[in-house]
Amino acid sequence: MSRVAVLKGGRSLEREVSLRSGSNVERALERLGHDVVPVDVDEHLVRTLRSEEPDVAFIALHGKGGEDGTVQELLEILRIPYTGPGVLACERAMDKVVAKAYFAAADIPTPDAYAFSQDAFRELGAADALADIHERLGLPLVVKPAKQGSALGIGLARSPEELPTRLMSALSYDDRVMIERFVDGRELAISVLGTDDPVALPAVEAVPRGREFYDFEARYTPGLTDFHAPADLSPAVAERAADLALRCYRAIGCRGFARVDFLLDADDALWVLEINGIPGMTDTSLLPKAAAAAGLSFDDVVARVLAEAALGL
Repeated sequence: MSRVAVLKGGRSLEREVSLRSGSNVERALERLGHDVVPVDVDEHLVRTLRSEEPDVAFIALHGKGGEDGTVQELLEILRIPYTGPGVLACERAMDKVVAKAYFAAADIPTPDAYAFSQDAFRELGAADALADIHERLGLPLVVKPAKQGSALGIGLARSPEELPTRLMSALSYDDRVMIERFVDGRELAISVLGTDDPVALPAVEAVPRGREFYDFEARYTPGLTDFHAPADLSPAVAERAADLALRCYRAIGCRGFARVDFLLDADDALWVLEINGIPGMTDTSLLPKAAAAAGLSFDDVVARVLAEAALGL
């Protein structure tokens, strides 16, 4: 039995999702016989961890501070082993622009995109290049914050006139935005477990009901999305998707667990959108559904992730 601190909550925009993930993890750890220390992360985190003296930290902290390497760095300093990817892998995964560069370097298919900081628009006149962008990438365009999870701030610009509004919306979530070529396709996700010999779980397809894409509400509101686990894919496509997920996992340097999000177009081409270093563990999250499709219970997943906890890479 270990004394496990479950880090959850925090101050990011994904706080409520994180609290739900953390609560599910806590119950699983209790069923597994561990001494659980729930920690709603705040400005006293270091003091709390020193006082509680956990053997290991299970990170269920989503968004800024939890997925970007910040809390991982603090745990490294305190010499507390933790679940999930290390500092550098979290930094790479959290920044969609950086992750896309790693994917491209590894010859992993990902939609073409351009990224700009708020300063580029304010000080360098980047707005005057928008016509060039939609001329090269076509319409519609996907506009998203560079560092935000759960599809927060993502919008679809179907015309040049909509693009400035979508950019302003995305910039309200982050000071850097990415404008990405739109791919019309099925929303797929593959979760990966393990470190030395990682395993790709079956693909899960999310089919939102009456929405443009798999947005925040569709992700976390029961009844707004139909899930198919495993996804109805040909053996060849399923194998290619699993291979791509493992290549993404290794390219970013993940360990423990992660989730890779794809689009599958009408020609059966797979396009990697992003990788999530701290995937959701809520009742509507995709990793638990993928695990169930593979014959693994939620407790099995938590036990395996906890067993991979470590310091550093």
